[in-house]
Amino acid sequence: MTLRPFHLAFPVDDLSAARAFYGGVMGCSEGRSSGEWIDFDFHGHQIVAHLAPGKAGAKNRDAANTHVDGHGVPVPHFGLVLGMDEWEALAARLRAGGCEFVIEPTIRFKGQPGEQATMFLRDPSGNALEFKAFADVGQLFAR
Repeated sequence: MTLRPFHLAFPVDDLSAARAFYGGVMGCSEGRSSGEWIDFDFHGHQIVAHLAPGKAGAKNRDAANTHVDGHGVPVPHFGLVLGMDEWEALAARLRAGGCEFVIEPTIRFKGQPGEQATMFLRDPSGNALEFKAFADVGQLFAR
């Protein structure tokens, strides 16, 4: 199966903070930009941070909207499924960048179908992100 790149536009409160986080901490290269938005290469996908003060993130950053495998998961969120090596490298990069995790890097559904590595964090505007990896990506939709 060949996946096409997705496009996601999302609100941020501050473009400089978004540039520092997505470009600096996350290591996403920057594409086009203006005084109101920035394109980032998100592992081959196009994400666009749009300046929209007061429209980003959760009203209560400590609130979890749903529970998955015993963890409070922020909703909405977006992210990627990475290879395990990429996931581990990203977790190390995020730790080195001083990121605070909503859910620390962990293994979810251990020993069950769909076992996966996962981590959640928020960008400077409060947008929730999840990154996951599977030892066997064929388990992505396992039940």
